[in-house]
Amino acid sequence: MERRRIAVTPPNVPGFRAVPFTGVIYVMAEASRRGYAYGHPDWCNLGQGMPETGPLPGSPERILSAPISPADQEYAPVAGIPELRTAVADLYNHLYRKGKASQYTAENVCICGGGRLGLTRTVAALGEINLGHFLPDYTAYEELLTIFRPFTAIPILLEGTDGYRFDMGRLEREILGRGLSALLLSNPSNPTGRTIRGLELASWVEAARRLECTLLMDEFYSHYAWSATADEDGLVSAARYVDDVDEDPVVIFDGLTKNWRYPGWRTTWVVGPKSVIEAVTSSGSFLDGGGSRPLQRAAIDLLNPAAVRAETAAIRGAFLRKRRIMVDGLRDAGMRLDVEPEGTFYVWADLSGLPEPLSDGMDFLQAALDEKVICVPGEFFDINPGKRRSGRPSRFRSYARFSFGPEEDAVAEGVRRIGEMVKRAR
Repeated sequence: MERRRIAVTPPNVPGFRAVPFTGVIYVMAEASRRGYAYGHPDWCNLGQGMPETGPLPGSPERILSAPISPADQEYAPVAGIPELRTAVADLYNHLYRKGKASQYTAENVCICGGGRLGLTRTVAALGEINLGHFLPDYTAYEELLTIFRPFTAIPILLEGTDGYRFDMGRLEREILGRGLSALLLSNPSNPTGRTIRGLELASWVEAARRLECTLLMDEFYSHYAWSATADEDGLVSAARYVDDVDEDPVVIFDGLTKNWRYPGWRTTWVVGPKSVIEAVTSSGSFLDGGGSRPLQRAAIDLLNPAAVRAETAAIRGAFLRKRRIMVDGLRDAGMRLDVEPEGTFYVWADLSGLPEPLSDGMDFLQAALDEKVICVPGEFFDINPGKRRSGRPSRFRSYARFSFGPEEDAVAEGVRRIGEMVKRAR
């Protein structure tokens, strides 16, 4: 797959190679060259995957300072401080495992310094296996799946005409036919918003158990599940359907970044069987050495179940309004949606019906930057580890991802500017 107009200059120091920016980082670098800076009032950042971080109606009070004890000056354990590991396990048991014999403990949790780091630690611990991943999916998976070579990354195509759904028959055929030992996916999906939940998610977990294929579930948007039923309280997780926490091959990634709206804390976790957590901790011992001890301690209070439910309810109230503004605005501008987002705070839009050059994602980005609006071209989500699919146009060349993560005024203004831009192009 061709990456167009992305030039990366190799370092002029011997021994180093050129390392390309991942999609979102590339987009933000392009915006910065045009004068963008975080908090700049003239810009509408509909590109970066960051939720608004201020207070929302009904949300718990935001934490603005964190005490540091003398003990917090020391290194944190590589797996995280025991108190936070216990708090994470207790939260999962409270939200998803009431009445189940098998319960998570601190030994089922590893604390990491950011979502990418949790994924990196885990992938570094994988053996020589076939690892399935879906197209489209999270942009950062590309370099992650390129750097670590013991496993073979195998793409699985999802189709917009099917609403990016993947039925159980196809899932079983992929696992058995390609000899997959693990599957990596975001749920809810970044970028499409497609969400696996309820009986469908239960069947995925059952298939993983039966076929001995590990599910690596990126659940960073699991509190942004717009299609979740009332009994799910807007919370979606594979943890609800695990039978034995130490035997079922289900590994979950989450953290404060999106669901608690504290991206700058870089405090995340991996939840899974004890044997997996031991391996993830071991890989962390040489990859990063452990996270921030003071922020881990401050995070404990955020995991109170009542606070989590209040925050999730506040997110639903604020973000559902922004979702409607963006979905309606992009459609009015002439974009087509394969599926309305069932989760996340993204809209995955087909630009092919727009006038040229706006029908091309990369050209659309450049035009939008002229309007001080940021988005992410769809081809960045056509993840291609090792560039094995080279020289061909991406299937998602005419797509773009738009975020309704920012404050409502910024979302509304960004959508308005896009509409005006398309109208002038016609």
